[in-house]
Amino acid sequence: MSLTVDIKNAEGKKVGSVDLPSDVFDVQANVPLIHQVVVAQLAAARSGTAKAKTRAEVSGSGKKPFKQKGTGRARQGSVRAPLQRHGGVSHGPVPRKYDQRTPKKMIVAALRGSLSDRQRAERIHVIDSIASAPTTKGAIAAVRQFSDRRNLLVVLSRSEDVAWRSLRNAENTHLIVNDQLNAYDVLRADDVVFSESAIREFIAGPLVMASAVARESEVEVSA
Repeated sequence: MSLTVDIKNAEGKKVGSVDLPSDVFDVQANVPLIHQVVVAQLAAARSGTAKAKTRAEVSGSGKKPFKQKGTGRARQGSVRAPLQRHGGVSHGPVPRKYDQRTPKKMIVAALRGSLSDRQRAERIHVIDSIASAPTTKGAIAAVRQFSDRRNLLVVLSRSEDVAWRSLRNAENTHLIVNDQLNAYDVLRADDVVFSESAIREFIAGPLVMASAVARESEVEVSA
């Protein structure tokens, strides 16, 4: 079973349609799974290079800043202590990795669920070519014809250099190539606009092909 989405040109006229496989664009969204995948993706983007010096690493002598008794002040043993100005930091951050192990099946399922959510809300759109409007103003008007909502995700193929240059500085518009599409970028966008070449390459890509193979194997097992 497939879903049909209209293909429009830069002027907003329908010039064709494309069938979207239902096992990618019409599946049940697993919200906890999507949340886990998105958290893992954001964690992997963290550099983990924050570092604070301890009292053993800051510069300074080890002598007492003032005598132990008779000053009326709290006793101090070193100018490098955390309570001293320019002293070390107690329990400060140290370099670490934030990576979380996420199986590929979970990543794929999260992308399918997020795309299906946008499709059910009629927020998946297809434009035939953005290169027909090579100026930034024309390209923005071409992709913005589908929605006046704030955040827009535009999915392009790797060969669409003109469209990429036209839209790369557009406000509230995020560009991505079809083979790097992910659940986080889909969810943070209000609408997703595919170019015709990008959607056809995505449908013919490994994600959809894997779904077809899995579906065929399920049919064979049931038979």
